[in-house]
Amino acid sequence: MASSSSMRPAAGHLLRLVEGRPRLIGSAAPSFLAAAAPFSTSASRCARKTRDNNRIRGVSPLRRTGPREPLSVSWEDIPRPTDYKPQIKTDENHPLWAFFPQKGKLINTPAEDQAHGRPWKVEELRKKSWEDLHALWWACCRERNRISTSNAERARTKLGFGEHEAIERDHVVQRTMKGIKHVLTERYYLWEDAYQLAQEDPEINLTGKGPAYTPRYDAENGGDYLVQEAEAEAKADPSTISSESKVAHEQAPKL
Repeated sequence: MASSSSMRPAAGHLLRLVEGRPRLIGSAAPSFLAAAAPFSTSASRCARKTRDNNRIRGVSPLRRTGPREPLSVSWEDIPRPTDYKPQIKTDENHPLWAFFPQKGKLINTPAEDQAHGRPWKVEELRKKSWEDLHALWWACCRERNRISTSNAERARTKLGFGEHEAIERDHVVQRTMKGIKHVLTERYYLWEDAYQLAQEDPEINLTGKGPAYTPRYDAENGGDYLVQEAEAEAKADPSTISSESKVAHEQAPKL
């Protein structure tokens, strides 16, 4: 039986023969010598895009190169729009015409805007009633709306004239509105003073229940104010005069 030391030279010689033998093309390599896939640290989704997303690349009017992809163009004629304009019926007396100087007129001329009077004075407005002040206030508001509309149209059409006259007219209207506010403030202060006096007057009832004014009896004369007022009204009323007195009055000589 051969020993292990005697088999070592034979095994080494056999390995040298295998390494020195030429390998045939196309021969399968041993399974333990199969080539592994190349290692990469980049993810598959981060791969470089090969598609060109620029649709107009290569389009040049100088080189007369068109798009690379055919366009969807047909030989059918494109329909042309008609000149049809719908006729919309509007009210001839529409309230929005109040924002313009006249119906169908866009803006006033500078001479028309300049033809205005002076503003109302406070002394004149003190003599007006509540209804008159209310009507005058809304007339001023409507006039200011007209002036604002004219300024907007003047800026839109770029006319370049009439702005100075419109601003002067607006200032006159504003001074009138300030006078109305002044008069209303005075009346409010007077009402506050009268209310304080009424709270201290025992003849005036501010609770809202019963008569608002109940006069007291005159202790010295022993008469009633209501009775005296009723007698005075009866004397002044012609319907309370007797028929005999009327005949005598008619027959009396006239001077």
